[in-house]
Amino acid sequence: MSTWTAGYVADLAYTHGFYRELTPALLRLVQLCVGQRGPDEGRPTYCELGCGQGFSTNLLAAANPGISFYATDFNPGQIAGARRLAREAGTPNIQFFDHSFAELGAEPSLPAQFDFIALHGIYSWISPENRQHIVEFIRQRLKPGGLVYISYNALPGWASGEPLRRLLANEEHQTGGTLTERIDAAIGFVERLQAVQPAYFGQSPVIGKRFEKLKGENRNYLAHEYFNKHWTPFYFADVAAELSEAKLQFIGSAHLLDQIDPVNLTNEQRKFLDGESDPTRKQTLRDFMVNQQFRRDVFAKGSVGHSAASQRAEWLATRFALTTPRADVPEKVMGARGEADLQKHIYDPIADALAEGPATVKQLTERPELSGMSFSSVLQALTVLTGAGHVQPCLDAEGDAARAEQTRAFNTAVCWRAMETQDLQFLASPVTGGGVPLDRFGQLFLVAHQEGRSDAPAWVWSILAQQNQRLLKDGKALDTAEANTAELAARQEVFLSKRLPLLERLGIA
Repeated sequence: MSTWTAGYVADLAYTHGFYRELTPALLRLVQLCVGQRGPDEGRPTYCELGCGQGFSTNLLAAANPGISFYATDFNPGQIAGARRLAREAGTPNIQFFDHSFAELGAEPSLPAQFDFIALHGIYSWISPENRQHIVEFIRQRLKPGGLVYISYNALPGWASGEPLRRLLANEEHQTGGTLTERIDAAIGFVERLQAVQPAYFGQSPVIGKRFEKLKGENRNYLAHEYFNKHWTPFYFADVAAELSEAKLQFIGSAHLLDQIDPVNLTNEQRKFLDGESDPTRKQTLRDFMVNQQFRRDVFAKGSVGHSAASQRAEWLATRFALTTPRADVPEKVMGARGEADLQKHIYDPIADALAEGPATVKQLTERPELSGMSFSSVLQALTVLTGAGHVQPCLDAEGDAARAEQTRAFNTAVCWRAMETQDLQFLASPVTGGGVPLDRFGQLFLVAHQEGRSDAPAWVWSILAQQNQRLLKDGKALDTAEANTAELAARQEVFLSKRLPLLERLGIA
């Protein structure tokens, strides 16, 4: 007999993550990179399918008050929690539903069509019937020119890991107890199997590394990643074929580093792919070049192209912000080929300029230290830094103050939850319209700073002590109040010197 879960894990709640690829400003940047315009009529609308705990959607709604957000997840407990956070933050432009994908299209309160439809970590973990419901929803509800963000486990990268996933899932079904206990039992079984040295592990050394990493993962994450009834890695061509039924065409990766060939492909590989004229086949072959195991794709339902002049004008008006402390921006990036060095004479002046505050491309190119740099070099550097997660595209500057009112309420709600939990580790920026990572202690230090507390380490320690919690240092728990307070003082110093200035530039502090 079928149930409301349709084979999807419901025993353990999903994690409270924020996934920056969902950010509207980043999706628009992907569109700009390929010279396309999106729909520009009316108030933008955004729908997330399978929103999990709803934290990403809550954060994005707080940071983008000019967009109407809608989100659904089949798990009513997760939707109840998402609605609670929206109430605590006073975010008015978000609605949550616990509808199935089959039911959502009939919801009368939805707008007729959406500018954005997003689904992160859903497509590989649901049944073929639910995938078809999603395609039909997109077909009916996405505006012409609208964008779809979709992520999924990819082949050929998952080809060697699928048997490991199958081993774990099969063993989990053989044991009793809670889902967490069954997952632990499945991991123990595979450890015993590994100990007798089957050829599968010996001939696929990457599998041993995958398994070692897996053992230390959060069990809530593992439940949803590995133990659903339906689990399907896809070749890009197969996903593109399914989405073509909704009139979608692939435009690029939301992981912008994927679009930078020199850090991913050899010269010979680039020449090989340049000889392929079919774009779908070219993407599929590219996945073989890099052994792709997870894709973050952006599709469009038709598009209006930029002229060279209008694309340049939009680039010049696009604002960027540094979202990593300047001292922590590395001189390398990681691509499919491994680490690649960044050219200091290009990247350092751009990072230095953005360390002073957000700036448009026009403002950057007018700086004396960038005057000798070509326009294309500036754009590629910004794309690389964005793809590496150190820079983010921004919203228009004139809306910063108005957006800050809404993000302030959301961030307050998140920071006060840090009194009890470390689940929520991102705050909303009115500048970027997206999330900025900040751990529990950073959030508590921010509250102490905003309240003018003179002894923040002692205050934070009082919260931990009441909950019988201790800090870890060098892998060991600190036993005394003095040791914990001293460690908190050291962490506060880092927060004040590195994180707080960044939060101020991003409109959070």
